Amino acid sequence: MDALLAGLIFAAVYALIATERLDKTLAALLGGTVVVLLGIVSQESAFEAIDLNVIFLLAGMMILAGILRRTGFFQWLAIRSVRIAGGEPYRLLIVLSVVSAFISAFLDNVTTVVLLAPVTLYIAGVLRVSPVPFLISEILASNIGGTATLIGDPPNILIGSAAGLGFVEFLLNLGPVAVLILIAFLFATRFLFKGDLEVQGDVRAGVLALDAREVLTDIPLLRWSLGVIALTILGFVFAVPLGLETGTIALFGATLLTVISRVDVATVLEEIEWPTLFFFIGLFMLVSAIVEVGIIDALAEFLIDLTGGDATVTSIGLLWLSAIASAIVDNIPYTTTMIPVVERLGASGIPIEPLWWALALGACLGGNATIVGASANVVGANLAGRSGHPIGFATFFRYGFLVALLSIVIASAYLYVRYLW
Repeated sequence: MDALLAGLIFAAVYALIATERLDKTLAALLGGTVVVLLGIVSQESAFEAIDLNVIFLLAGMMILAGILRRTGFFQWLAIRSVRIAGGEPYRLLIVLSVVSAFISAFLDNVTTVVLLAPVTLYIAGVLRVSPVPFLISEILASNIGGTATLIGDPPNILIGSAAGLGFVEFLLNLGPVAVLILIAFLFATRFLFKGDLEVQGDVRAGVLALDAREVLTDIPLLRWSLGVIALTILGFVFAVPLGLETGTIALFGATLLTVISRVDVATVLEEIEWPTLFFFIGLFMLVSAIVEVGIIDALAEFLIDLTGGDATVTSIGLLWLSAIASAIVDNIPYTTTMIPVVERLGASGIPIEPLWWALALGACLGGNATIVGASANVVGANLAGRSGHPIGFATFFRYGFLVALLSIVIASAYLYVRYLW
């Protein structure tokens, strides 16, 4: 009875998240608390399932990014990108995509989109072109770049914490394929956005006259911010030898920069996206219930029977399953659900390393297919809509599906050659 009830609650929460009939944070918290109230999982077990390393890592990076934003660094970066591109829209799209991918490797992709989108809207307004192609390319590039590192995409943060994989492991294993996919994406943009980017010569000259230095509002804080962020990333690299969790390092970096910046603590805490953190909390509690009642074990057994326990078939199949599922629902709840499945598959004797990378690649890259596939997509679309440039499901799908398909094909070849051949 508990298994049926937990499954129904889990399916209902997924439906609410996918259809956006209820705010996803409220849906996750509702599901997470209901399974406790009904006694499907004990309060102690549900609370123990909340991965504080993930919560603290996200909170710390949000604070670091928020303080850096105060310096005008991201506006400076955008204007410099315009000048590097010579004011030519297509070259600008390429430069902004590369910038988005690079930043997303060291800040999470949601934060990257939040920081770059307003500046992109401003630049597109000055250029008198639609910001939609720029925003979509930045979102897609942020998801690709975020695939490369532990902290770049929420699914990676979840996987890294569960599997004990550090920053270096993610960079060495997923960095190369992320670079390959980004290069393929940049070539594809010529065909994807052909005809969407045109600007008049006099407008281009006006944009090139912008002085990037004028937007830098606090040079000393900028230097301190970049230094502390670099120190934090260095800490991620040595987290395993030091015996520390990435969440601890991120919180230390955030606290250190807050002390140095002398920004009011209450103001700093406003930089944290609390709905995102409570979304994770609710999901952790909800997933603990379906683990408790044996649904995860049953799903793992089904996958083993379906693939015959073959490592290659299971790994490639998990990659494509993850990509398809992440295109339909947000990749965060999907990854949270699949982590215990991968652990169960590994316990059955299937090599677990390729499974972790298959899950990460599928969840991160498949999320590019639709507007609901990743949190960065939703955030970017919301920002565009508020500015009067709505990005609908069909518009995003026209670009995102092709990019996701290309990415998963490349990822399949990489996974097979490096781990399964």
